[in-house]
Amino acid sequence: MPGWSRTTFKSLVVPGGILLLAVAVLAHSGWLTLSLPAWSFLYYSALAGGVLLAWRFRSSRIFFALLVLFLAQQAMTLFDAGHATPGTPGWTALEAASVLVPLNFVVIALMHERGFVVSGTAPIGLFLFVQSVIVAVLCRGAEVAPSLPAHPHHVAMPVSLPQYSLLALAAAGLFLLGRSLFTRKPADGALLWSLAAFSLSLQFLGTARIATAYWAAAACILAASIVENSYLLAYHDELTTLPSRRAFNDALLRLQAPYSIAIADIDHFKRFNDAYGHDTGDQVLRLVAARLARVTGGGQAYRCGGEEFAILFPGKTTSEVIDHLEQLRAQVEASEFHLRGSDRRQALRGPDRRDVKIRRRARSGNVQPAQERPMVSLSVTISIGVAASTTEKSPPDLVRQAADKALYRAKANGRNRVETASSNRRRRMKAAEIA
Repeated sequence: MPGWSRTTFKSLVVPGGILLLAVAVLAHSGWLTLSLPAWSFLYYSALAGGVLLAWRFRSSRIFFALLVLFLAQQAMTLFDAGHATPGTPGWTALEAASVLVPLNFVVIALMHERGFVVSGTAPIGLFLFVQSVIVAVLCRGAEVAPSLPAHPHHVAMPVSLPQYSLLALAAAGLFLLGRSLFTRKPADGALLWSLAAFSLSLQFLGTARIATAYWAAAACILAASIVENSYLLAYHDELTTLPSRRAFNDALLRLQAPYSIAIADIDHFKRFNDAYGHDTGDQVLRLVAARLARVTGGGQAYRCGGEEFAILFPGKTTSEVIDHLEQLRAQVEASEFHLRGSDRRQALRGPDRRDVKIRRRARSGNVQPAQERPMVSLSVTISIGVAASTTEKSPPDLVRQAADKALYRAKANGRNRVETASSNRRRRMKAAEIA
């Protein structure tokens, strides 16, 4: 599981936690009192907007989560679960929703996002349909007991849920919490906070205004996760999870002198792809990106494309970041990447991938089983070029070009080293003095 950090906390809380907190404050404080029709309008608007966004962005998981919320809310509203007592249809609907919603959210969290392909959506759609029919039959068949007097809408009357309902909600919440911390994906975080909002709505079913507020919060959280996911896809690299080139270009526009820009490149990366395949190359990229993400000195790493990365150091000069870059280079060099011998290509790419000897061994059955082949340990190194702003109005593009030139010198001087643009200027000055 990824270590706890500010990024982890932000991915967990934003936007679901903030939305739920805002709705809770509005629902329970007197700052902005919204009536039941207003909350109902907000709920259905969020529900409709979330469904449209899910359809537009091919997010079947969020679509089904919204559908689960809608079905549960409709069942409890239809059978008046807010004022139900044990043995009544409303109580049966409440029990069913408190168990089925967390169960369905766990199932949705484990789904692979496949868009709205029939083969992927039909099973879960049928699963929800069968649930709905069973709940309707159970509610219709429940013994009807005299209804309790309705409580005023402005009084919050907590509902005492059965122990197994609380257990189901708690177990699903812990599972979704662990999954959201592990994946850091907006959809998983949205399922967690939406389930929290759903749980709060159950506690205040006796007060329709507050319950509807939490229904609206659950729908808003799911809809907002689609927007958050779109932002991450636009500004973050999906393979390495680092900020992407677009985020890097935006950050350049906000830079103010002094600042430093470092450009890092994986040494001999093409050889990894040719010798071990693109899957191994992707793993090497993730390995290096994980080290770059933990760079010290206040730096922020970005993936600019291919095997090239950039690191921005706002407010730092070259002399202030050089030690941090050397430490980063040494950490990457000390890292070992292990893969089984069976994952390695028999030869480099080309028309003759296997020689005659390999073919003969394969026909004779003397090829060593893949699971018995020894582990291969790979060593990865990077070369880094760094440049800093020289004046208050140094254009970031020129500073980056200087860092690129320093990177080329690092490559030419043997790789696995850090070169600075200032060192090249000093060498030219010394050459001029000698001349």
